[in-house]
Amino acid sequence: MDVGSKRIGVAVSDELGLTAQPVLTLTRKRNPKDDLKALARLCRRFNCVGIVVGNPLHLSGEQSDQGAKIQAFATELGELALLPVHYQDERLTSRAAHEILYAAGKPRQEHKPLVDQVAATLILQSFMDAER
Repeated sequence: MDVGSKRIGVAVSDELGLTAQPVLTLTRKRNPKDDLKALARLCRRFNCVGIVVGNPLHLSGEQSDQGAKIQAFATELGELALLPVHYQDERLTSRAAHEILYAAGKPRQEHKPLVDQVAATLILQSFMDAER
């Protein structure tokens, strides 16, 4: 997942854990509990065995203020979904996602609903690659 303050990009892996595919972009609700319930349902729907969350570090590698909020959110999701939570460095994934969308011929105004999904896919793929 690429967790942001307005949207959450979601991706899943294939059954063998080789490739990541985008699923959706969840627009955040006012109540974070609603987001947690929706994400826990998605975990059940896709038979997830774990949750990978992008960890927004500073370029220096230090934890960001946003990172602490995201980790608290992810911990709560893991408890609700009864799944382990893993964190993956997400530095520059949004930028890479924009570059991928430009390369695919998508104009900037069409990026908003897709960039979080693409970033989530990059986060999950880099986690799976590192685990191999």
